[in-house]
Order: sequence, then structure tokens, then C-alpha cells
Amino acid sequence: MDKSNTLNRGGIMQREFNVTGLCVPEMHYMVDISNKITQIKELIDKRHYFTINRGRQYGKTTTISALKHALNDYTIISLTFEGLGYDNFTTPKIFCQKFTKLVSKALKFTSESKEYADAWKDNDVTDFETLSDHITDMCEDKKIVLIIDEVDKTSNNQVYLDFLSMLRKKYLARGAGEDFTFHSVVLAGVYDVRNLKWKIKLASDGKVESGSQVHNSPWNIAVNFNVDMSFNPEEIKSMVDAYENDYSTGMDTASIANEIHKYTSGYPFLVSRVCQFIHNELDKNWTIDDVRTAVKLIQEEKNTLFDDLYKNLNNNEQLSNLIKRLLLNGQRIPYNLGVNEIDLGVMYGYFAKNSERGLVISNKIFENMMMEYFIDMAQIFETLPIVTSVRDEFFQDKKFNMEDCLRRFAEYYPMIYAEKSAEFLEKEGLLIFLMLLIPALNGKGFYYVESQTRNEERMDLVISYGGEEFIVELKKWRGIKKHESAYEQLSHYLESRNADTGYLLTFDFRQKKEPRVGWIEYEGKKIFDVVV
Repeated sequence: MDKSNTLNRGGIMQREFNVTGLCVPEMHYMVDISNKITQIKELIDKRHYFTINRGRQYGKTTTISALKHALNDYTIISLTFEGLGYDNFTTPKIFCQKFTKLVSKALKFTSESKEYADAWKDNDVTDFETLSDHITDMCEDKKIVLIIDEVDKTSNNQVYLDFLSMLRKKYLARGAGEDFTFHSVVLAGVYDVRNLKWKIKLASDGKVESGSQVHNSPWNIAVNFNVDMSFNPEEIKSMVDAYENDYSTGMDTASIANEIHKYTSGYPFLVSRVCQFIHNELDKNWTIDDVRTAVKLIQEEKNTLFDDLYKNLNNNEQLSNLIKRLLLNGQRIPYNLGVNEIDLGVMYGYFAKNSERGLVISNKIFENMMMEYFIDMAQIFETLPIVTSVRDEFFQDKKFNMEDCLRRFAEYYPMIYAEKSAEFLEKEGLLIFLMLLIPALNGKGFYYVESQTRNEERMDLVISYGGEEFIVELKKWRGIKKHESAYEQLSHYLESRNADTGYLLTFDFRQKKEPRVGWIEYEGKKIFDVVV
């Protein structure tokens, strides 16, 4: 048996990349999150109550584990509501007694005495009033931090809201010098606890009505949690450096970290999954091309994160429509928290804020998953025809021929969409092109839209196949002068990417149009100019 995959040079168990559950430093390659832990500890030192709410598989549980090790000056009560069945939330008495038992059990894994841990388990606690009195007694002269993970697993009910109301009342009374309670309370989950009533509404009918007031919360004492839990390139490099120290692959860890960040924007699950694919499926080949191959493989797999994404798009028509306007129509949408659909997208981890564009999709992998979702939906409902064949002429010597792909599209487009209105074509132009492109790539290449150039007039599509990149600018016809200015825009963009060749695809929605297909030269750049 080859032990190189399990033992390092010193005979110690080799670490691996982990994307399921808690990451343990001795067992798994991990990003250095010490700076994030320092920021969170500062909130606790200031006696704040707050919520760590981030999307699925965003490293919340791992962060909490690291945080507990950093809180040496406190008594830590660490609970999780995952697996805590609905029966435990049916009445205040059942919940309160279950809570004290969970606290007692958690304390037995700390340095606190057995007597103190046992004292928490009090059968005389029968409602929130007696639980409040019990907490007062148990927290006097103690600096206790209460941490509850997965708070939204079974929390869409009134009993849990009443529990939060009790904690809020005690927090306010402590500020007035009239009570003892937890030094700090940290709640973690996907849903911001301040939006729990929103979750209850979603659970009941799957929809949030526009303008509906579902944000009232007993948790308005919580301070904003502004710690960036995504991984920046330097943090990703810390994990890749640890791997390189074990395997000596010769990779350029800084370049690899930057490339991983380019597609994931530091989403923790996606970062680790890219690394895991390279290690397990790509023979430990740590090159830029292999990062891109790993990204492609991730986009093709079925996992719980993507299952949630599709479920959320299916269940929330307004959220889905907002994303479609953002991705396909290039609309600039302000990053306005307080708008139901934007709040949802931020909470799920789908949206981010860009200083120039406002609202953007948080990473390129999500962008592509969403794009293909809209294509699938269009095909299912026959908005767009299904392209079933891939033309061999798109390939020469196993290389993708972008010119032939665009020539084929110029033939395909008017035949299929002759009966469609200009309004339809204007809204669906990008999808129509992707309908041909995706089958042509045949599962071996991938694409992304450059978010910095996406707007209602222009999108730059970057297509990667076999180690080559093809840059296609998509535009709407706005007259000959605007079209000629597009040559300049594309030329400058090509220059920024150290490329000499680009492709310009223009959609002309006039009744009398002048299609064109051919090469031009502009400022030393070759541009394949297609107007349909």
C-alpha cells in the first residue's frame, strides 16, 4: 500500500482538504483565520450580543470552534440546535428544561466544576420567567459566553422567539444594573435572527410578498456582525502554502491562490472544494489550467450547496427575477439592504456589494450555475429551443474554434428566432448565444461574464477551453458610431488581458438590419465582427 497519501515524511497522519462539517487543524488543511477570530473576540470583550449569519457551508461551525479556543478568559457554553427536534419547541416548559440540560452537558466539557454543571440542570424551571431567574443565579460573578450554532434549524416558531425576548429583556436589565446574565451571546445560522419572522413566513408559503413587513424581531439588541468571513487571496495562500510544505509540488502558491479567489471570491466551501478536486481528481497538478478544470468539475457536480441554490431560485420568483435582470440584462441595481429580495440574496451568500456597480453576484461559480439554471428553465418552458447537436467544425486539432462557433450562431439565430419580437430578443440575447455555446464546449470548457463590464449596453464573456481563453464582447446595436466605439472598448479590454484577438457579437433589433460577419484590425488587435 502506498502510504504517501496518508502519512507525511515524519510518519504523521497527513492532512486533507475538508468540505464536510468541522475543520480540525490537526486533520485538515485550513486557511489562517486568526485575524477574523481577533475581530470576533473584540465584540465579545465588549459584551456584545450578535449573530454570525452567512450562507450554507460558509465555515460558521469551524469559526466557532476556533473562537472557543481563543476565549481563555471566559466560561464557554457552546450549543447547537441541529438535530433538536420540533417537539422540543412545542411548549415553553419543554424548551426551557431542554435548554438547561443542554447547558449542563456543554459545561461538562469545560474547566468548570461538575457541581456547577449539574446545578444548571434544574427541573424547577417550567417557563421563561423561572428560566430567567435561574440564569440570573447561575451568571452572578461569572463571565459566561453563550454560543448557539445552527439556530435556524428548528427555530421557526413562537417559543424560540420568546426565548430571544427573554434574553433581550435580561440584556437591557443588565445595562441598567438590575440583573445578571450572559456576558455575550453569539448565535450562528444562515438566517439573521433579526429576520426570523421572515423565515416563518417563508416556511409557511415559500414566498415573501413585495413590501411585506416580516422583519420585526426580539433580537434588535444585536450589533451588526461586519467581519468578512470570505477568504482573501493571502488567506487562501496560507492554506496552499501548508499543502506545498507537505507535498513540494513546485507550484507558485501566490498565483494559485489568486486564481482560486478569482472564481470563488473566497467562499469557504468553494475554495476548499477546488483544492480537494486538484488533490484527489487531477493528480495534484497545481497549475492555473488545473484550477480552471477544478472549477468546471465543481459546476457539474451535485452537492447540497447547489441544491439549496436551485431550491431558492425555484421557491422565490422575485429573487430569481432580480438575478435574471442582474445577470442577463446587465441592469445596474443599487445595493439597498431592506429590499426583500436583496436581503434574501445577501443572506444566502449570492449577492455582494461592488463599489462601482452596486449589487453583484458574489462569485463566478454561482454566476455560471445561475446562468445555466435560467437556460434550463427556458428550455423546459419552451421559451428557447433545445440545442441537441454539437458541430464538429467547432474543433480543429482538439482546439476550440471560436470563429466557427460565431459563424454558426450567425446562421442559427435568424432561422430560429425570426418570429420572436425585438423586445424578447433584447431580453434573451445572452441566453440565446449561451444555448449554442454550452453544448459546443461539450463539458470540457467553461465561461464567465466579466462583471466589471456588464451593463445594459455591453458584456464581456470570457471562454476557456483547452488552456486558451477567448474574449467575446456582446453589445446591442446603437448606430454605426457606437459600433465603431465598441472596437475601441474591446481593444482596450484585450490590452488589459494581454490578448491580441477578440470577438464582437452585436444584436441588431431593427426591422431593417445589415448582418455582417468578418475580421477587422483595430489598433493592432484582430477582432472578429459579427452582427445578427
